Amino acid sequence: MPVTPSATPSWRTPLIVILSGCVISLIAFGPRSATGLFMQPISDANGWGRDVFALAFALQNLLWGVGQPFAGAIADRFGMVRVMCGGALLYALGLVLMAYSTTPLSFNITTGVLIGFGLSGCSFNLVVAALGKLVPEHMRSTAFGAGTAAGSFGQFLFAPLGAALISNYGWSFALFAFAAAVLIILPFSIVLATPPATKAAASGAVADAPQSIRHALSEAFGHRSYVLLVLGFFTCGFQLAFITAHLPAYLIDRGLSVQVGGWVLAVIGLFNIVGSLTAGWLGNRMPKRYLLAALYFARAVSIALFIALPLSTTSALIFGVSTGLTWLSTVPPTSGLVALMFGTRWLAMLFGFAFFSHQVGGFLGVWLGGLAFEYTGSYDLVWMLSIAFGVASAIINLPIVEKPVERTAAAGSSS
Repeated sequence: MPVTPSATPSWRTPLIVILSGCVISLIAFGPRSATGLFMQPISDANGWGRDVFALAFALQNLLWGVGQPFAGAIADRFGMVRVMCGGALLYALGLVLMAYSTTPLSFNITTGVLIGFGLSGCSFNLVVAALGKLVPEHMRSTAFGAGTAAGSFGQFLFAPLGAALISNYGWSFALFAFAAAVLIILPFSIVLATPPATKAAASGAVADAPQSIRHALSEAFGHRSYVLLVLGFFTCGFQLAFITAHLPAYLIDRGLSVQVGGWVLAVIGLFNIVGSLTAGWLGNRMPKRYLLAALYFARAVSIALFIALPLSTTSALIFGVSTGLTWLSTVPPTSGLVALMFGTRWLAMLFGFAFFSHQVGGFLGVWLGGLAFEYTGSYDLVWMLSIAFGVASAIINLPIVEKPVERTAAAGSSS
């Protein structure tokens, strides 16, 4: 259940809250989505193979996922602001120190550890959870779509910006510019402030507040539909992280320019604005499990056609369009199902565990992509796995039951 109007200042209208969440999503997701553009210049500057960069980026994905349930639990317990500010500072620090990392170990610490944990504290995952707590129920699915779409708009802005900065000023300057941009998160996080759990419970703002963390986790992981949802979300991370990290290099290997790679990533971000908003809108009007199944299957078909047809600038951009429409569109129905089944009291934490599965997939997608290329000179194996996982996740989501658990219903907690 969202926080009641009396629990929030009058100036924090739903529109202001949604817009502020969108700004945070845009800034947090933008630099991270352009990471693939740095693979070749950083690897060339340090004399590394692609497997070194891929491992660090894979570690970033994994630690983002590892940190997300803990960041979510802390945010649920003590409020969002501290977690978001801490995450933004770690993120910016990681980007700055990334420019000075000249060994694989230091690169893993900055690119993997600092940025990974930083993202867990300030990315769209917590934005979605904050919107779930602060926005009225009838606006929730649409707000989820808007927050997710804003992250995609960040990708649309930062991918070509990153390519331009690298080409004109060098990759180190681009990292410094990205770090400065991340600090914009700090003032906007204040708007997404949520009350600590004790205050929420005392005011009666959250109907299911008395539930403990242990009971919430036991309830969720004993729920078949939640487990299926978590397993299906693995595929989303595998596909997205692999494409983000390796698609620019894949296109260059096939004779296209770095600018084409930047624009394909930008197109993915641009069209996922449409996809995420549409998914948020459809989430109020059709079963979310069918929406998820359709998204996973459509993405698998898109990848199959991309690798089967002759590659050109046009076909790469078309792939960007089709992939963008399904890119982060899985987030609104996934987070919506978590809120529907368990309420919003522990939404940040429970969605965090689903996102952990997503990031385990991301770790494997990036890491296997680097290993496959180093040992075979090709990304074919990982492309085929992406297709297979897409079909499997489409099937996995179909049996999900879309209704509140009995405890939530008994407590009168809304979806």
